[in-house]
Amino acid sequence: MTSPALARLTSRAVIAVSGPDWRSFLQGLITQDVETLAVGELRLGAILTPQGRLLYDLFIAGTEGGALLDVATQHRQAIILRLTMYRLRAKVEIAASDLTVTALWPADETLKADEGVYRDPRAPQLGARAYGLAADPTADEDAYDAHRLALGVPGPADWLSDKTYPIEANFDLLNGIDFKKGCFVGQETTSRMKRRGTIKTRMLPITFDGPPPAFGAEILAGELRAGEVLSGRDGRAMTSLRLDRIEAGGLTVDGRPVSVDWPGWMPAA
Repeated sequence: MTSPALARLTSRAVIAVSGPDWRSFLQGLITQDVETLAVGELRLGAILTPQGRLLYDLFIAGTEGGALLDVATQHRQAIILRLTMYRLRAKVEIAASDLTVTALWPADETLKADEGVYRDPRAPQLGARAYGLAADPTADEDAYDAHRLALGVPGPADWLSDKTYPIEANFDLLNGIDFKKGCFVGQETTSRMKRRGTIKTRMLPITFDGPPPAFGAEILAGELRAGEVLSGRDGRAMTSLRLDRIEAGGLTVDGRPVSVDWPGWMPAA
């Protein structure tokens, strides 16, 4: 098998969480279940606002005696402060870690968590993530972002903090929300959206010729607004689209025709 590409993700940083109460502490704060998180397992989750909007994304990696939180580098200190604010009397330790974050794709079946390598929980094609990997990178973060976008998976550049509901960012379809775990911050709104099926907007990739439209550029279905462009690169971009306005086709951005490229991991309905 061909060796996987390795890209050091400098946009990501690690927080180490440990102590006797670490599971119950995180359980009430994030969208993901950590009570059943196994050593060597990686899960996607998020910290929401009380109103249920996406504040910070994170991966939770199970380790002996605690967990590693894989977060955006620019938000690490803010996340530490937020977690510390909620700690109260919980017996939990929260500290920044020097471990690096590396993406590997495709994921070789021989990769093991005891080597610091964890399968990406969002989609198998995304590969794996490693913490503290000593191997030298063979690709850069831009190559990984191109790989992720090619699979139609949105990333942190696509949700402005405190603006997007996690379901609109497809966290429910990418294994980022456990609807059976009980209460967490922002749970009421999230559960209500899922229960009522009132999901009118989703993040979806589009294709087009030439350079990407500007972030926030309006997408039209005929003369009706259908959504907006988010992050992108030549020929492809992530968008926020109204599902009821894409069925007829004929989408344009700045007068250019664009097409929705429905991801294979996303249900058609």
